[in-house]
Amino acid sequence: MSTEPPPSGSGPSPDDDPFRKPPPATPGGGSPYDSPQGASGTGGGSPYDSPQNPYGSTPPPGDGTPPPYGGGTPPPYGGDPYGSGFGGADPLAGMPPLADPGKRVLARIIDMIIVGVVVALLSWAFGVGEYKVDTDDVSAGKTLGQGLLAAILYIGYDAFMMSRTGQTLGKKWLKLRVANLDNGATPSMQTNLIRAVVLWVPFSFCCACIWTAICGGWSFFDKPYKQGLHDKAAKTVVVSSA
Repeated sequence: MSTEPPPSGSGPSPDDDPFRKPPPATPGGGSPYDSPQGASGTGGGSPYDSPQNPYGSTPPPGDGTPPPYGGGTPPPYGGDPYGSGFGGADPLAGMPPLADPGKRVLARIIDMIIVGVVVALLSWAFGVGEYKVDTDDVSAGKTLGQGLLAAILYIGYDAFMMSRTGQTLGKKWLKLRVANLDNGATPSMQTNLIRAVVLWVPFSFCCACIWTAICGGWSFFDKPYKQGLHDKAAKTVVVSSA
């Protein structure tokens, strides 16, 4: 029986998320740029065979001007809108296609109905439902109580469900999921809380229909990532999970 200690790092890793994009493949077999003298190994040869030229014996792409000012093909989604945080590469490379905004709306309606039923039942049970009496007075305390209950339930539902798989029930049934824009992984609890607070706090306390239309409807017009305002705040995207 071996008495050697187990190798370090044998426990579960936070990078085991099955949705996380794999790292880019590293080409093997050496590099054609290993020799500063070029492929011939002599001081002559191509005018591009110099340590100052990163392209070896091949002219720079495009019009001869090294990137980022010339040549090359722009990424299909328009590059990185958040600056250099993602290295200038297309963040969606290697990820599933972006979700259809119409399916996103339908998934959101399903979630609103599910949580809304619970909010209504608890509001009735605890007597915090909004109501008007015969006079012109409105019970502000009751209204505030129901708004607070709605905010807690909607935020808790979204944050908890999506921190596990990136899906609420509505998104799961319509084969959608939320992903980090930078690496495709399931968003953390903190990220999901930011996303949920931006979406549900205004909805619960002041402008439910208007804010839902603006926040979620933004994805119909946003380019290049089809993000709602809550996605922009959390730096997430909604993609297909099929």
